[in-house]
Amino acid sequence: MRIGVLTGGGDVPGLNPCIKAITRRANELGWDVVGFRQGWAGPLNFNPDDDEASRKEWLMQLGANEVRGIDRTGGTILHSSRTNPGKVREQDLPDFLKSRFPIPEGKDTVDCTPHVLKVLEHLEINALIPIGGDDTLSYGARLHTEGFKVNAVPKTMDNDVHGTDYCIGFSTAVSRSVELINALRTPTGSHERIAVIELFGRNSGETALISGYLSDADRVLIPEVEFDVKHLAELIREDRARNPANYAMCVISEGAIMTGGDVHEGGEEDAYGHKKLGGVGKSLGDALKSLTGVEIVSQNLGYLMRAGGPDALDLMVAGSYGAMAVQQLADGNSGLMMALYDGNYTTVPGDTCIQGIKRVDVKNLYDSDAYRPRIARVKGKPMFLY
Repeated sequence: MRIGVLTGGGDVPGLNPCIKAITRRANELGWDVVGFRQGWAGPLNFNPDDDEASRKEWLMQLGANEVRGIDRTGGTILHSSRTNPGKVREQDLPDFLKSRFPIPEGKDTVDCTPHVLKVLEHLEINALIPIGGDDTLSYGARLHTEGFKVNAVPKTMDNDVHGTDYCIGFSTAVSRSVELINALRTPTGSHERIAVIELFGRNSGETALISGYLSDADRVLIPEVEFDVKHLAELIREDRARNPANYAMCVISEGAIMTGGDVHEGGEEDAYGHKKLGGVGKSLGDALKSLTGVEIVSQNLGYLMRAGGPDALDLMVAGSYGAMAVQQLADGNSGLMMALYDGNYTTVPGDTCIQGIKRVDVKNLYDSDAYRPRIARVKGKPMFLY
């Protein structure tokens, strides 16, 4: 048995421990493990007609020595990308595929799945374990429909993959955010300002909600609820006045929207149709300064949220997901996504990630008028709430 492993999308702490767990459990079973570099770009760019060069550039043999200490660091030794072999733009097509996969008339992309399947057959890979968010895992589900064995592992610092209570990387991102939000109280309080702190999260507000809740930020803005900036300005002005140190803290998710405005995004769409989000914190800071007359500390935490090694929870979940994905293959089960539900490890069908969306439960967890967490009902909720 030979299994392939890849990591797609944004990196998070916990990817390396998952790779290590997959490798160790597979080796215990006497299986061979090979890693594709740069996510789905690995099998897309692998040229069977230039095997030696392709193996050197796009593959990594994974064994005990290769994974021995990787769980102590963040990121992914396999590296990552946002490649989608099912929708490849002409500029992203490897040269050796351009004649074989011309862009259909009237289309902007071409489906290179037949090539990916050919590569997997050429490398004698029997099953694949992709580790990623809903975009990365959606293509894994596609391969399963083509008859290839796939068991998926959910990861994203946004914790927004449908079908699981928890995704690798979320706990560490929240821990980093809480630490940094509280650290920013020092300059904000020293200068009696208003801090506006922008967090990653795309269209889900869970990272901002939980980070703001745990750091006791005055106001927290999430994508699920549009906010009126004039109303917010009045609230944050009052927060500052009530604080003996005369400052206030506002956390905002990158996908939050001002009433009558749009999501702050720009740049070229990636292979899954997403543009880069970001900048709403700066816009909000400018607006609050104008409305309140108070100077602003504006900080986008950005990649600091996913930098460095994983915390204990991400070490544990990553290792458990990885070992479980291999064991499910050993038990003859594939086409699955590893998951946590009701505090228990379980599996769901691999295409569950594209069967719905996962968003903040505004009714029970958020005050839409006060723009802050309101944790009213937690009985029956997962540990990290949503």
